Amino acid sequence: MSEQNYPEDSPPGLTIGISGPTRKRMAQRLIGLGLRLKGAHTYYIRPGARVDVSLLDGLVLSGGTHVHPERYGQEPQVSAQYDRARDTTDQLLLEQAEAIGIPVLGICRGAQFINIFHGGSLCQNVTPLRVNTKHRPLLFPMQTVRLVATSRLGQLMGASVIGTNRIHSQAIKRLGKNLKVVAVDNDLFVQAIESTRGQWLMGLQWHPEYLLYLGGHRRIFGQFLQAALSFKLARLEPATSEA
Repeated sequence: MSEQNYPEDSPPGLTIGISGPTRKRMAQRLIGLGLRLKGAHTYYIRPGARVDVSLLDGLVLSGGTHVHPERYGQEPQVSAQYDRARDTTDQLLLEQAEAIGIPVLGICRGAQFINIFHGGSLCQNVTPLRVNTKHRPLLFPMQTVRLVATSRLGQLMGASVIGTNRIHSQAIKRLGKNLKVVAVDNDLFVQAIESTRGQWLMGLQWHPEYLLYLGGHRRIFGQFLQAALSFKLARLEPATSEA
């Protein structure tokens, strides 16, 4: 499957917000790189920042610390760092993004936050639950993930089985409303979700930004930006027709 490119007739520029921790880390830098390689501008959003999401063309909720379990009605069951300020910021960002309808890409923590936002919950520790997979960090694409072929993700990857990395210790448990599971690992832990509504919204449990050397994972960023471009052009149409 060939990578998607923008039209050649000078499309308008895209500005993508990247939500992340106070201190930008390698993951956020690589997300920015993946987007800029496709011609987008990026705007980094730290915890506590006030952002008018209507000025963005797309939103990425990046990885990082665990979402506090109080967000899905539980007490902490593991020793972990939490960032309530970031939880609050991501909540406000996602509220605006879904109200407007701009494309949203959630990565690792971001995918989990999307699920929580929609009323779902998390398994706080998947380690003792693994049977067919070993719990160890995998930065390279050594984890087998099975995709729903008819899903947006399945179509853009062009395969029903792919290799991904694995850096997470938590996973989606109860699926949120208006979401569907589109990928699982060999222990059937959720690896990707999509919206059942019209909005381009995708959550990935793995980190495609560490796999930019693979065409399939680059295409995730490419299709996200293509959706952002389509949404931006649709927003510009009323102003164009009135001129």
